[in-house]
Amino acid sequence: MSELPPLPIEEWEPTKDTLHLWIQIVGKIRLAATAPQNHWWNVPLYVDARGLTTRRMHSHADDFDISFDFLAHELVLRTSGGSVDSFPLQDGLSVSVFYERMTALLAARGIGVEIKAEPYGIAITTPFAEDTEHASYDREQVERFWQALRWSDWVLREFAGWFSGKTSPVHLFWHGLDLAVTRFSGRRAPELPNADLVSREAYSHEVISFGFWAGDQKYREPNFYSYTAPEPASLAEQPLLPSSAHWHSTGSSHLALLPYDDVRAAEDPRRTLLGFLESAYEAGATTAGWDVENLRSSWSPEPSVFDERGS
Repeated sequence: MSELPPLPIEEWEPTKDTLHLWIQIVGKIRLAATAPQNHWWNVPLYVDARGLTTRRMHSHADDFDISFDFLAHELVLRTSGGSVDSFPLQDGLSVSVFYERMTALLAARGIGVEIKAEPYGIAITTPFAEDTEHASYDREQVERFWQALRWSDWVLREFAGWFSGKTSPVHLFWHGLDLAVTRFSGRRAPELPNADLVSREAYSHEVISFGFWAGDQKYREPNFYSYTAPEPASLAEQPLLPSSAHWHSTGSSHLALLPYDDVRAAEDPRRTLLGFLESAYEAGATTAGWDVENLRSSWSPEPSVFDERGS
């Protein structure tokens, strides 16, 4: 039986939208309370043993962290002074009230953090303090999402160990609500014309990125993905594993996609996903001229391990 739960977006989209906005609020606090890191690595959240966490942040003399506890279904604020505060995550808790309660917890502990209190990079534009529309929270569906994140996080970490070059942590970007890990060739990328600050920093160097996201208004099913940036001309002509994986055109570039449900249904989901990730990496690295052999770690299996795998 697969460790991966069903995750059809139609069954939890209202909850997903609400949770995404809550996570953006907490993510913006992390952005404001940490020192900048290359490629915005100070921005994401991380999967932990009970949900999602910011890890350690700083304000004045205190350290603090914020976690989404998806076992107790609470938002938890902890400080280096020993305090622990929380409030329940429940159906009917609007984005507006979540923002108000989150702000109040910080203020009560003397933590001053200023954020731009509105959504970033998504179709929803209502400022957090005014959003009373998004207030759905289905505990079972959130637990399913977290289970998918936990499983994906471990497989992506295993895959990350096959690479000896610069690589990101496995982290959850609150922009798109996707879990990602990124490899770097070590070479600078051409400067993107008319790029904003976010994109200039994110894509200052050649990357191949991999991840999982649960779908959105445009992509109506969860997928594992990979992309190469800058994209080599022949990338989308390269083979992918398993047979259900495919290249998807976004107009100006391509995503390698493997449907989440295909991984769930596979006889060996972990091996199926690892084969997809390795095939997408080989496609990007060979067409972009990366030094593949020197970037391979001693833990990396030979690519032929996946040749006869099937789906």
